[in-house]
Amino acid sequence: MSRICELTGKGRQVGHNVSHANNKTKKVFLPNLQNVTLMSEKLERSFKFRVSTQGLRSVEHNGGLDNWLMKTSDIKLSPRALKVKRELKKSASAPAEAA
Repeated sequence: MSRICELTGKGRQVGHNVSHANNKTKKVFLPNLQNVTLMSEKLERSFKFRVSTQGLRSVEHNGGLDNWLMKTSDIKLSPRALKVKRELKKSASAPAEAA
């Protein structure tokens, strides 16, 4: 399983460990990924995602999963998150047509 946040697209970064003698060795910096269940208020369902802790803070800052998905570009989102975003768009347009 790849180490990529499903909502922000944040992945691994490569850098150097630098010793006191200025020797450089390769190091991989991995995002802090957590398995979380996020609730969609509009769909009244919960969804499981593998999200970085920074991504989780961003979702909460934007007012929940629904707002986050609508504001985020499709390029950053995983296929599972895109599927939820399409469901949100479909549910948002359905009541407007019925009225």
